[in-house]
Amino acid sequence: MFKTFWFYQGVLNEQLHVNSAECIYPCVIHRGERPYACEVCNRAFTQKCNLITHRHIHSGKRPYNCNVCNKAFSRRSNLITHQRIHSGECPYTCDVCNKAFSDKSSLIKHRRIHSGECPYACEVCNRAFSGKGSLITHQRIHSGERPYTCNVCNKAFSDKSSLIKHRRIHSGECPYACEVCNRAFSRKSSLITHRRIHSGECPYTCDVCNKAFSDKSSLIKHRRIHSGECPYVCEVCNRAFSRKSGLITHQRIHSGECPYSCDVCNKAFSDKSNLITHQRIHSGERPYTCNVCSKAFNRRSNLIRHQHIHSVECLPTCDV
Repeated sequence: MFKTFWFYQGVLNEQLHVNSAECIYPCVIHRGERPYACEVCNRAFTQKCNLITHRHIHSGKRPYNCNVCNKAFSRRSNLITHQRIHSGECPYTCDVCNKAFSDKSSLIKHRRIHSGECPYACEVCNRAFSGKGSLITHQRIHSGERPYTCNVCNKAFSDKSSLIKHRRIHSGECPYACEVCNRAFSRKSSLITHRRIHSGECPYTCDVCNKAFSDKSSLIKHRRIHSGECPYVCEVCNRAFSRKSGLITHQRIHSGECPYSCDVCNKAFSDKSNLITHQRIHSGERPYTCNVCSKAFNRRSNLIRHQHIHSVECLPTCDV
């Protein structure tokens, strides 16, 4: 009899424990309680299982391994998302443009492109961003923080993507190839700009003279012709230039550097354009032709000088 009583009492206690546990969690959420605190960083959680998962950050433990590439994760949910890279599964679809994503957070960020929502604002300059990661990267402009360092030349960067692009300078990697001419580039943006050579697209137009350009940087440089802006100044003679390349070439006058050599006579030049012009002496190339008498020249300046002969011939003569 007593054994039977204690058996049923034990079952009842077990049932009460399970039921009470099921009731406690929703109550904790509604009350805003976080009874499980991390002993390392004091971050608190509503559930013990979340605390256990969080502790993996401090311990470095990654118990969930991908069975394809062996990459390890601290959370099972991260492993599930990662495995979609191998399977190609994209279960989250944008209801505006039907673009599909492997994880829900990427879809949420993408939707902000359509909505224009930018919930993350910089406290310094009030510039707003659609993603928190973009805000964190932007804030490094104000703080000067550059946490990503190249292990070859020690150059530091504020974001990881810039470091990855920079490393291709050392490795020579060019993963972006033009499908028309097979020319390869280290940056996707460079490939996009290059493709406009084949398509003839020039989406950037000068608002002064309507001249169009295939890339934004060329438009910015062109605008300096109209504004007279010369932001690049020589530290030796204070001569100013509208382009950085012009300053670099000019500085070779002071340093005496001549990095471009003729492979025929070994004559050296401070800039590449002078070398190209010089090589026409050896090749006999004359690409500049007079449209009046068809005489050809190896330099444009020589053609312009020659054309004055025809303009003088066309001057009206005095009969008196």
